[in-house]
Amino acid sequence: MVTVLIVVVYSRLLHVNPTTVALTFFLAVLSVAAAWGLRYAIPLSIAATLCFNFFFLPPVGTFTIADTGNWVALVAFFVTSVIASQLSERARRQTREANLRKQDVERLYTFSQQLLVSENVLDLLRFVPRYVTETFGVDQAALYVLPKDQIYRSNPERQEIPAAQLKDAALRNDATIDLAQRVAIFPVRLGVRAVGALGMSGDIPSRATLDAAGSLIATAIERARAIEDVAHVEASRESERLRSALLDSVTHEFRTPLTAIKASVTTLRTGLTLTHEQKEDLLAVIEEESDRLNRLVGEAVEMAQLDAREVKLDLQPHGMRQVIDAAVAESKQLLSDHPVEIRVSENLPRALMDLTWLKKVLQHLLENAAKYSPPGSPIFISSEIKNDRLITSVADRGSGIDDLERSMIFDKFYRGQSQRFRVQGTGMGLAIVKAIVEAHGGRIEVTSQLGQGSVFSFGLPIAA
Repeated sequence: MVTVLIVVVYSRLLHVNPTTVALTFFLAVLSVAAAWGLRYAIPLSIAATLCFNFFFLPPVGTFTIADTGNWVALVAFFVTSVIASQLSERARRQTREANLRKQDVERLYTFSQQLLVSENVLDLLRFVPRYVTETFGVDQAALYVLPKDQIYRSNPERQEIPAAQLKDAALRNDATIDLAQRVAIFPVRLGVRAVGALGMSGDIPSRATLDAAGSLIATAIERARAIEDVAHVEASRESERLRSALLDSVTHEFRTPLTAIKASVTTLRTGLTLTHEQKEDLLAVIEEESDRLNRLVGEAVEMAQLDAREVKLDLQPHGMRQVIDAAVAESKQLLSDHPVEIRVSENLPRALMDLTWLKKVLQHLLENAAKYSPPGSPIFISSEIKNDRLITSVADRGSGIDDLERSMIFDKFYRGQSQRFRVQGTGMGLAIVKAIVEAHGGRIEVTSQLGQGSVFSFGLPIAA
């Protein structure tokens, strides 16, 4: 089409000298080479040479060339067109390769940022295959981590990348790239040591990009392993500290009532003349401290039963108001310094629960609210329907819980750092609450603000 257009314009519309025609053909050849490549520029060069000879070199209308100088010009035109086309094609190819390299560098930078800024390093390996598919535009990705002997996939339901080939690539430290099947499996190396293997399916990036991505993933694997090792060391250290704290706490909790009981008994047996009121006070101390000891032993037994999963729940439909009233009545002495406000609608549906065990949940929450709130501050109990669950909350106006401790308060024997010496306790109450709620198929959560108080909420399934 280009050749025909030039011939028509210069033979029918514009009459110019042969040099102008040759330059026009030459520019057309360069333009086609730049736009579509050498495979189109060479045929155009041949066509342009023939048309230039036939239509513009004398004798016009024949392929005969009378002047020897025109032969030289024609050959020079053809050779120049071919060489210029090759140069244009090379520049075009280099530009395309440079753009691809630039794109690969940008992708690798984005990928490295995803690996480095991940908040949860220990869960990072699960997200690496998804990062690979999002960043490099492949269909599927799978990561095999050699130290863990575990495979992570971008889509666990698709098994296009065989597990056996991933493990084999890691063990042999050798890559397999099948362009026909569009699958690449290559080792993930830290230096020369393979720490895993990565598989991709779809549009496979260049080998250099694969190696660079593998190095980044290997660094992430090693980073996760190092942090996991540090976490294990810290966990062991914290476990040892908790054992000591537990021993101190339990010893203190049992020794305090025992000391009070022994002192009261000793006073009664000394033969001192005591009034009736004094004797009654001492007997009341013995009774109260005995009840406290009994409660401590009961908590320890409950925790052991829940840990061993020996608790058999008798799940029956019950109204939440019934449980709340029973818990408040049994905690009356603990709540003597706190007004309790109950906000429960009469139209709430019943929930599936074990009445006895769920009453313990509310008793523990009320006891915590009373212990960690200043005297005279109110305690609020509410229950409502949210997302087909019956959500019950106990709110106080205490000192609150900071963000760091909020995730640990449900651990056994853990007690808040700022309150552990001011408030008595063993740290088992909230652990028992969590175990009972989860045994009911529910979940307990806490929201808190320092200086404003805390809200403990748990949800239960509604009875059909």
